[in-house]
Amino acid sequence: MSRSTQARGTTVAAPAATVGPDRARIALLASTEYRRTIAAWRSLEPADWSRPTPCPGWTVQQMVAHTVGMTEMTTSIVQLAGQNIAAARAGGGIDALTAVQVRRHAGQRPDELIAAMIRAAPRALRGRRTLSRTLGRAPLPERQEVGDDHEWWRIGYLVDTILTRDPWMHRMDLAATTGRPPELTAEHDGAIVAGVVDEWARRHGRPYRLRLTGPAGGSWSTADGGDELELDAVEFCRVLSGRGSEKGLLAQRVPF
Repeated sequence: MSRSTQARGTTVAAPAATVGPDRARIALLASTEYRRTIAAWRSLEPADWSRPTPCPGWTVQQMVAHTVGMTEMTTSIVQLAGQNIAAARAGGGIDALTAVQVRRHAGQRPDELIAAMIRAAPRALRGRRTLSRTLGRAPLPERQEVGDDHEWWRIGYLVDTILTRDPWMHRMDLAATTGRPPELTAEHDGAIVAGVVDEWARRHGRPYRLRLTGPAGGSWSTADGGDELELDAVEFCRVLSGRGSEKGLLAQRVPF
């Protein structure tokens, strides 16, 4: 998950359904994103790994280390428990968890990080399916911060939605860092963006007209119109994730 900023607010309920019940579609999005993430890492030049990223305090190497660690977290009960116990000992919360993941892979060479991701991805896919099927309706043990709100998430929301959005957003971070365009298609990236738009609309609950440009874009609106917005699909997601400052409907945060 993307690094958070400290927030204080009310307790709200996370959306109960964000991707839908289609297990095959959820699995395809996750497996495709893991595959594209690995390909993006393989395309990096040696100098790229030390570049600072849009994630405060993280170089490319540290952002990759977090992604490997987050992927490993759902590969086994041992990994899941171990990472979360270590994070709890460090104060708890998403920043403590991501710090654990970065520390565990600190100092690894790029080829070692890529190899770790290749090993973890298929196991994580199986682990995520199992967690969603058996514990999907159960709440996570900690409230999560989304903008100024504290909210309870279901385990199914985390494993079906957030754990695919997270590497996707960091792949976009990598593109922003290196200046190399990310691989984008309507079938994969467009589906992820459409899910973000749906959640964004339900979270703010106001009329709107939205046109997102680029391969992952599209058009959405409510029947009664409302504020008109037009911007690049990737930039839209980056803004909603907190990687930018916007007003109005674009100030509505969506978790990644």
